[in-house]
Amino acid sequence: MKVKVKLFALLEKYLPAGAKDYQVELELDDGATAAAVIANLGVPPELCHLILINGKHMQLAERDSRPLTSTDTIAIWPPIAGG
Repeated sequence: MKVKVKLFALLEKYLPAGAKDYQVELELDDGATAAAVIANLGVPPELCHLILINGKHMQLAERDSRPLTSTDTIAIWPPIAGG
């Protein structure tokens, strides 16, 4: 299945060459999880602070258990600080 993945801020460097607009389509096995996407791209899990699936927040406990579908868009942000 193909899943659209968007990486933001400092995570952009983990996108494969040729990715545009902070996103890429990944070919994944059926039933793949957000954790599989993170591993596939080589992103350190501790840098994945906020994950949205189709615009809805994914709880930390769901990363290894909720299967993605071919209609999903996964967006990942690192921890962000400001002030």
